Amino acid sequence: MRKQTGFTLIEILVTVVVTAIGLLGLAGLQTIALRFNSTSYQRSQATVLAYDITERMRASKPAGGVVDCPQGEVSNWQTLVAATLPSGTGNVAGPFGNACVITIQWDDSRGQDDPKRFEMRTSL
Repeated sequence: MRKQTGFTLIEILVTVVVTAIGLLGLAGLQTIALRFNSTSYQRSQATVLAYDITERMRASKPAGGVVDCPQGEVSNWQTLVAATLPSGTGNVAGPFGNACVITIQWDDSRGQDDPKRFEMRTSL
């Protein structure tokens, strides 16, 4: 009987298959991470945009008066929302006394397939 040394072809093929499966799993995880990263970035942008219109409304509030955001400011802000988020739309409901509701919607086709919605209720 001869003593065998080295690797057989079957051992090498099994190693290649196991390595390929591991690399495919790693690629899948990377894809999911990129999708969630995109969704997270868009949510952050929606939050920043909501605070932007809130501060614009606070800046235009007369001393001791009722909050009212000029239509030009809202229009400029809606243009900014559309430019920042994919298929983004923004709406400011109110003011209701010193409170308002800011709603931002966008298409999250890179992440989940459903449209996303961010709503912020704030008092000014």
